[in-house]
Amino acid sequence: MIEDRQQQRNLSAFVQLLAGVKFDEQLIQAYFREDMMQESVVYQRIIRQGLEQGLEQGLEQGLEQGLEQGKRNELNLIKRLLNRRLGEINSQLQNQIEELSFDQLEDLGEALLDFESDAARSWGFPP
Repeated sequence: MIEDRQQQRNLSAFVQLLAGVKFDEQLIQAYFREDMMQESVVYQRIIRQGLEQGLEQGLEQGLEQGLEQGKRNELNLIKRLLNRRLGEINSQLQNQIEELSFDQLEDLGEALLDFESDAARSWGFPP
């Protein structure tokens, strides 16, 4: 018989993990106390790893969504500025603008600050 409480918890966690490969979850829960599992260092490590992975995935998704939203905002601003400077732009040109990378959109936005006919032509816009 194992007398050390921490060793009991750890052994219980190992047994539950192994039992999970073969037996139904309800059967395992009927034989083991959940609090012993939660106090186990193995269980805590698994939970910690899961939380770290979830946090990492969440940060990656948030960054991707933020960059995408930033590009949409930049695109909308540039379209409005172009419409104001050059009048209504045709759908083909709008599609070309939508295909630009974020860096290209920023360059176009800066060029719009001193857009003149020659600058407009160099970007492919009608004079």
